[in-house]
Amino acid sequence: MLTGDLLIGGSRFSREGRFYAVDAATAAVIPEPAFSIATPDDVAAACAMAAAAFVPYANLPFNHRGAFLEAIAAEVEALGEELMHWAGRETGLPAARLSGERIRTTNQLRLFAQTVRDGRWQENRHDPAGPQRVPPKPDLRLCKIAIGPVAVFGASNFPLAFSVAGGDTASALAAGCPVVVKGHPAHPGTSALVATAVLKAAVRTGMPEGVFSLLAGPGNELGAALVADPRIKAVGFTGSRTGGLALMKVAAERAVPIPVYAEMSSINPVILMPAALASRPVALAEGYVASMTLGAGQFCTNPGLVLVIEGNGFDVFVKRAGDLVSAAAAQTMLSAGIHRAYAEGRARLAASAAVACVAKGQASEQLSSGQAALFSISGAAFLSDPVYAHEVFGATSLIVQCRDLAELTRIVATLEGQLTATLHMDPADYDAARTLLPLLEQLAGRIIANGWPTGVEVSPAMVHGGPFPATSDGRSTSVGTLAIDRFLRPICYQDMPEEFIGTDCSHDRTPICDSINDRRQFG
Repeated sequence: MLTGDLLIGGSRFSREGRFYAVDAATAAVIPEPAFSIATPDDVAAACAMAAAAFVPYANLPFNHRGAFLEAIAAEVEALGEELMHWAGRETGLPAARLSGERIRTTNQLRLFAQTVRDGRWQENRHDPAGPQRVPPKPDLRLCKIAIGPVAVFGASNFPLAFSVAGGDTASALAAGCPVVVKGHPAHPGTSALVATAVLKAAVRTGMPEGVFSLLAGPGNELGAALVADPRIKAVGFTGSRTGGLALMKVAAERAVPIPVYAEMSSINPVILMPAALASRPVALAEGYVASMTLGAGQFCTNPGLVLVIEGNGFDVFVKRAGDLVSAAAAQTMLSAGIHRAYAEGRARLAASAAVACVAKGQASEQLSSGQAALFSISGAAFLSDPVYAHEVFGATSLIVQCRDLAELTRIVATLEGQLTATLHMDPADYDAARTLLPLLEQLAGRIIANGWPTGVEVSPAMVHGGPFPATSDGRSTSVGTLAIDRFLRPICYQDMPEEFIGTDCSHDRTPICDSINDRRQFG
């Protein structure tokens, strides 16, 4: 049975301060249960337990960590329809979307189980001693080790895959880091259910108490206190630019600053090259609107900007896209706050004299339903004010009509960092596209050819990151096996006796730090 208790380590705690879940579709308060609001003492207790669990957990054999991650996946699946019920109520997301997201969540947990067992994430390097050299060359052995307890913030738009047991938690646990989650206040029931699954898995696999905790509450003070706690060594965050910058500020002002890996803001520009536009304007319009309106546009990879050079196919593309947007039904947005911000952003575009409204979607009297909208602007007007490049989080997008490739290139050069950039091109466009590619490589973490940015494959080669403000650190990714690197640091052992190094190669690696137990004997 779902309770509103805090889950700190393996224990439940009830507090006098309470808040409630809200039905996303109706904006009605869900009266039961009432959820406890974590206090500063609760934050300190969770962080202290995580710190105490760190050395025992980081010392576990890789196979034990992998078993823990697999057990979490199994326990999340065992939540069954109760999880789907709460997630649907709290977010307004349809059952099919949530079912797919649950699969993605469990798949990435199992992917990181495989990753941690494989051991290649250690990046072992061995420079043998050279005693005959003058001066003598020391024996040097490098590997990567866990950074320490990690704070993870649940995301509003992915209540499972980027939340309590989502990618940040999975990659941190795989790295050997205990996790303290600050649950998103818009879906406390969903968060509590998943946290219960994590703790059941921890007990089942014999994990140290404190390896995982869930803190809940509606205010910003809770998150700031978590990041400020000196026992937290890194932060994973998915949310608004305002929220990410606030956490970065707290982390930077600590006595010992820590990294914040924040995914924040992206409009994911799509470039329609001339030959591609001329040959398939209808198909491009259909793919564009489908991606733009998917999930009420509440994806971090939603295509918020399309750059098009005037020419054949342009009018057909705009007409078809406009017709599709006009027919698009309003969709329930994740929360009243997100809906309000979306409506304000859409209204800001509509109020500009430089912007033309191509189409508006179907209206709805239902609270928090997002009405799709499509706008257009000239390239010159777009360049005149950076406000046109700001993200509108929802099913709204802006078509920029460029005079020529030179103007399009100037626009690309002015854009902020992005998660994705997309090129639609035919063979006749390749030469021009090659001139854009170096700019796009500096702009985005993922470059897509003849596809659409929504839909992020969870696989070893995926990069879900990008230059600021797409993320706070463009060298990292929050999806894919490389995500584990965020929660590791390199360490070098010089002239350590073989008895300390260990040569038990549990995953067929070079005999350096192959057994984490052997390595940590002197850690």
